[in-house]
Amino acid sequence: MDLGDYLRTVFALLFVLGLIGLLYVLARQYGAQRLGLGRSGPGGRLAVVEARSLGARHRLVLVRRDDVEHLLLIGPDRDVVVEAGIPAKASFDAALTATDPGAAP
Repeated sequence: MDLGDYLRTVFALLFVLGLIGLLYVLARQYGAQRLGLGRSGPGGRLAVVEARSLGARHRLVLVRRDDVEHLLLIGPDRDVVVEAGIPAKASFDAALTATDPGAAP
């Protein structure tokens, strides 16, 4: 093999790695939205507000539906609603300022 063959192999490897990187970026950008896993748009009624891992097998998830949030504990054996009917932060802040005019915005 001469130097030209080595260069061609290196450029082919770089080209393939670039295609893999491009596919990764495209899948990350558009894949979750197509599968319905991304954040909902302005007209969406359902969204995952926040999720925290409590360990290897349990997650605490805050889900918003319309203007109400629900706190869920998700595990491998069963799922538990920890708290339901939590007012969403935006509506909670609006309700707080409506009842207490001296509250900071």
